[in-house]
Amino acid sequence: MWTFTGKKISAGIFSFVWGFDFFFFFWYGVVLKKNWRFKMDFNAIIKRVIAIITKPAEEWEVIKNESMTVGDMFLKYAIFLAAIPAIAGFIGFAMLGGSFLMQYVVKYALIWAIMTYVMQLVGVFVIGFVIDALATNFGSQKDMVGSMKTAVFSLTPYWVASILLIIPVLGILGMVVGGLYALYLLYLGIKIVKNPPQDKLMGYFIISLIVAAVVFWLINFIARVVAFPHYTIPVM
Repeated sequence: MWTFTGKKISAGIFSFVWGFDFFFFFWYGVVLKKNWRFKMDFNAIIKRVIAIITKPAEEWEVIKNESMTVGDMFLKYAIFLAAIPAIAGFIGFAMLGGSFLMQYVVKYALIWAIMTYVMQLVGVFVIGFVIDALATNFGSQKDMVGSMKTAVFSLTPYWVASILLIIPVLGILGMVVGGLYALYLLYLGIKIVKNPPQDKLMGYFIISLIVAAVVFWLINFIARVVAFPHYTIPVM
């Protein structure tokens, strides 16, 4: 069995992640020149969060017919909600560490929070991209905007529930519950927004679910490796 220390591979991972994130925002914000202006309409964000959690089927119909771009979804919605797990997790680490471990927390937990935030945005983009790539295999149409809608807005309860990371013991429970509800929203999003034939809906959902699970496992893994590089990571 070969072993690699996190310290040896974290620099490469960190560079790749930041490079990918920069490319994404540069392409959609600067090259397309459509969405580089931030409009922090928190009332609209809160309204959408409440609507998609309390009446998901109706809100998916609204989202399906709403005119927006990929940049809109990220710059006016995802960048704010994706910050919740990063900020709440950092606060939770700080409270857990106390004053004695504060220097350790500031040095490592802050890196973890930054990486978690960046990887959340990268991850949701990858999920949306894969949903779109799979579309024709399940009788749906390739539509990047619709696919990104499905990926971005289905993660809403996961992001919101992660605020419980402020209290680490409750954080795990909150993220499990929020994650399960996010999967339900993903199912509805695929059904309503992507609209595949009924006999192919479940297959489309299951493959998308597997992709989402792998992506978020990688998010946690990479954030941990980069933030805590002194751990030894076994590779079979």
